[in-house]
Amino acid sequence: MSESTTNDPTGEPRTRAQGEPEGQKWLSGIVSLIGLWIAITPAFYTAATSMTWNNVLIGGAIFLLAGYNYYRITNGYRTSTGVMSLVALLALWTLVAPFAFAGQVATEGLAVASQALVWNNVAGGLIMAVLAAYIAYAAGTAVRTGTAAGTK
Repeated sequence: MSESTTNDPTGEPRTRAQGEPEGQKWLSGIVSLIGLWIAITPAFYTAATSMTWNNVLIGGAIFLLAGYNYYRITNGYRTSTGVMSLVALLALWTLVAPFAFAGQVATEGLAVASQALVWNNVAGGLIMAVLAAYIAYAAGTAVRTGTAAGTK
């Protein structure tokens, strides 16, 4: 599949309709929605304050970053591999955060979170990490055709 690019007034290359695979757009949207779910789950499950703030901040960041990538693809720009790599790292943190906070909260005699929230974070973090890593990998290895930079 060939891809043609144009430059918008900011100098950023834009892809035409054939450029980005449609799947990357929808996977970015799914990751964004899972990030939103992670952000709001402390409202449904009991959790320590540190775990609540972690979920709200990290889930919100994932929601915004993956949503930004979805927006980019929808408007014809290339997938941002840097943004999706950051999302993958944040998703991995979501996966391990309940266990990282468990030691701190255990000294206070509290549970870090309900078991449902812990496994919600583990499953959501794993799914987001895999999807975000795939999007970043696919965008980074995509073959771009056209003229080389600096040639006519």
